[in-house]
Amino acid sequence: METGTAQQKITLAFINDKSPILDGICQDLVASGTEVLFRSESIEDGLSQLSELNEPPNVSIIDLDFYDRNVLAQIQELRTEYPTIKLIAHSDIDAEKVVKPLFEIGFTGYLLIGSDADDFKKAIEVVINGGRYFSVGVANIAQEYFNNDFHSE
Repeated sequence: METGTAQQKITLAFINDKSPILDGICQDLVASGTEVLFRSESIEDGLSQLSELNEPPNVSIIDLDFYDRNVLAQIQELRTEYPTIKLIAHSDIDAEKVVKPLFEIGFTGYLLIGSDADDFKKAIEVVINGGRYFSVGVANIAQEYFNNDFHSE
């Protein structure tokens, strides 16, 4: 990996990180040189921890809790306050009605539950370099959204 970003430290925050599955993935990311600035259990807590940092992380992986009715409003608040952070969703939901609003907020990655550490590493690398990364289960939704609705904003 000889890109410009390989020279700089990639910083990462996990938000709404209640899954023990992510413990191993987080350890793998740290072992590969990614600096995990914090792990929070809610978007509200994540916003609080972000406010304490001198510099925001390059990427935030948000493990989405759609049982919280305010989740989209909270994510929009995060996006408004920290527009430079690349956002990657982590969810078990691959429904268009859930995925599209996240694209509208500005997510550039979407990993489905079951993605492994290599998927996370690749997603982080792609979004850091200005691309988009989506698990197979949401790739068609993403392709349709970005091809058809690209000029709607």
